[in-house]
Amino acid sequence: MSRDALLIDAAVFLRAASVGFVGVVLAIHLGDAGLPIAATGLLIGIGLAGATLATILVTVYGDRLGRRRVLIGVAMLTAAGYAALAASTRFGVVAVFAFVGMLNGMGRDRGAALVIEQAILPATASNAERTRAFAWYNVLQDVGHAFGSLLAGVPALLRGSLGLSELDALRIAMLFAALLTLSAAALYPRLSRAVEPARGAKRPPLSPETRRTLWKISSLFTLDSLGGGFLTAALVSFFFFRRFGVDEAVLGPLFFAARVLNALSHLGAAWLARRIGLVNTMVFTHIPSSLLLATVAFAPSFAVAAVLFLLREGLVEMDVPTRQSYVMAVVRPEERTVASGITHLVRVASWAVGPPFAGLFMQGLSLASPLVVAAGMKIGYDVLLYVAFRKLRPPEER
Repeated sequence: MSRDALLIDAAVFLRAASVGFVGVVLAIHLGDAGLPIAATGLLIGIGLAGATLATILVTVYGDRLGRRRVLIGVAMLTAAGYAALAASTRFGVVAVFAFVGMLNGMGRDRGAALVIEQAILPATASNAERTRAFAWYNVLQDVGHAFGSLLAGVPALLRGSLGLSELDALRIAMLFAALLTLSAAALYPRLSRAVEPARGAKRPPLSPETRRTLWKISSLFTLDSLGGGFLTAALVSFFFFRRFGVDEAVLGPLFFAARVLNALSHLGAAWLARRIGLVNTMVFTHIPSSLLLATVAFAPSFAVAAVLFLLREGLVEMDVPTRQSYVMAVVRPEERTVASGITHLVRVASWAVGPPFAGLFMQGLSLASPLVVAAGMKIGYDVLLYVAFRKLRPPEER
């Protein structure tokens, strides 16, 4: 790996640790503050709406403002949002800072910074090694998610050892999440000038072929991400918390194990893609994961639900490095920032729509309803993706 790739991987690990941590404790934290689950779902949607706006700005102005400068700015705003959440749990205050700080309750790092990082990564590897570079990037990301999920047990330790109230312990934990994000921001100034686009270069227009490809694949990503918005870690944690009576001391290790399986699956995805292709890997690992997700909703006990959930997590992320590598491969190098931005934008915008509806479904229908709805959407996405893109191959498969 190049030095720039190593720095990006280290930064994504730290940022993902904060996201994984917040994803487990957020709904519990806001619930202790007196907010109903429907309001929590709305706040997660507001945070993702802020991330959507940030993604638009990064896509349009990121190269012009400077990639390193943009990465630092996004991290600083996120840290400020976490700090504000530690200081106040009033809905109006939290809503403002959730939007500005791009509050992420998904438990997975899907912020605007990924647009820049994923545009940089292809230049650090050959076509043959591109998917592996994305796989290691996602490995470090999910190891960070796992580490952050494990830290979700810290509030319980603080309550037991220092005698703090549950709310105070969770507030301290939110400040810790802000510190992790600031640590990631400190790495970006060390990136070389090679990560920046050529000075004075004008962004070329997208080719007609790229426009058609991005239109089709972005439309499908919208469906997949809308389903993903029903499955934020904060709401899934709340499902386990209310359905089976387990707290963050149990949920932290569960999500830690899930993220470890996510990380291992990325390396498996790179290996599998070399043998059956990127699109086949995306589709034929994602469908079984959705079927497993639907079974979690009907599990008779926490032990059974946990096993099914972990089996699902071992498959669900195998489409991530393959999807990222595929999009970067089927567009021209000078189109990568825009392609990364557009495909990421539609995903974040769709994620923002899901949580408010998931919160309403959990409050008005049943706790398990978002899991079933999401599974159906994701299976539909996989079938349509295979039909639309099975014949469009990246360079290494031609």
